[in-house]
Amino acid sequence: MAEVRLHQVSKIYDNGHIAVSAASFQARDGELLVLVGPSGCGKSTVLRMIAGLEPISGGTVSIDGRIVNDVAPKDRDIAMVFQSYALYPHMSVAENLAFGLKLRRKPPAEISQRVRAAAEKLGLLEVLEHRPGMLSGGQRQRVALGRAIVRNPKVFLLDEPLSNLDAKLRLSMRMEIAKLQRSLRATMIYVTHDQIEAMTLGQRIVVLNGGVIQQIDTPMRLYERPVNLFVAGFFGSPAMNFFRGVLARNGGLRLIENDVTLPIGDLAHTHPRIKEYEGREIVLGLRPEDLRPAPNDAAHSGVPVFSARLEYVEPVGNEVFLNLRFGACDLVARIAPTTLPEPGSAVRLTFPPANLHCFDPQSGLRIGT
Repeated sequence: MAEVRLHQVSKIYDNGHIAVSAASFQARDGELLVLVGPSGCGKSTVLRMIAGLEPISGGTVSIDGRIVNDVAPKDRDIAMVFQSYALYPHMSVAENLAFGLKLRRKPPAEISQRVRAAAEKLGLLEVLEHRPGMLSGGQRQRVALGRAIVRNPKVFLLDEPLSNLDAKLRLSMRMEIAKLQRSLRATMIYVTHDQIEAMTLGQRIVVLNGGVIQQIDTPMRLYERPVNLFVAGFFGSPAMNFFRGVLARNGGLRLIENDVTLPIGDLAHTHPRIKEYEGREIVLGLRPEDLRPAPNDAAHSGVPVFSARLEYVEPVGNEVFLNLRFGACDLVARIAPTTLPEPGSAVRLTFPPANLHCFDPQSGLRIGT
């Protein structure tokens, strides 16, 4: 396998639209790296530039130490798996798997051996003589993966390969791809708009927005230490709660939308730079799992306590989502199943102040580490 390195790679179209701006990252040898972001953020364009399907406006792409900007796609030793299965309907599974090898004039014995090895790895041995129309969506996606595996490329590029599958099948295919990558020890670059897919698959994740890389990190580091408001709001389901207000000198946060104050206690020891924002606007973030109903003695224990109106309850089995209203601020709390008051009632809430995320409202950047 091989390392893929992008240095200051940009894509600017003839109409002046900047699809990708100065993207630099490295997919390490044998790593599953995920590119994630909303629609139109440039992630598929990056993948297509690595594959050679999209001309590069600036910067360099190198595969296994060789700059490939001017190298034809067929000579880059990569294999790409698309959102559409792109299988030949008139060919059997075996013929689809073998097609690329036949074009490269590989010996029949080698083709047969590679096809059988890929089919065994992907659980396709029993359907080798079937045509794609006889297969389930999951089987067709495995054939598309198998067609890449038989090539034994240096790098696998996967562009939203699970988008056409239902939720249950997506889960099982995610597990299959993760196991396959580990067994092959393959370098894979995987594009998705689904943050859960990115978190569960990626060894590291590249987050893009508006063609610009926002953060490159491990899944849990992205979740626990997002570098800006975009990353903080993008990762997590339900999304992070945000409070925008003016930081009072008594330790509260007076929300800008209305005349209510969020008690936050003394954050100076856990967020040393918070003092700089006294009397200034700031954005505080709190994950839904950190927002919880306050016990009766909470007010005497020194933790912040405030009251919000319960709008509606979403029970999802092993957990419950409380949708709440605090002034003009919509909040979501994730809690364990329990007896709850009726919608419209007031709910006393608390949170650990150390778990607050602090952001500058102008730059959107995280305050402190």
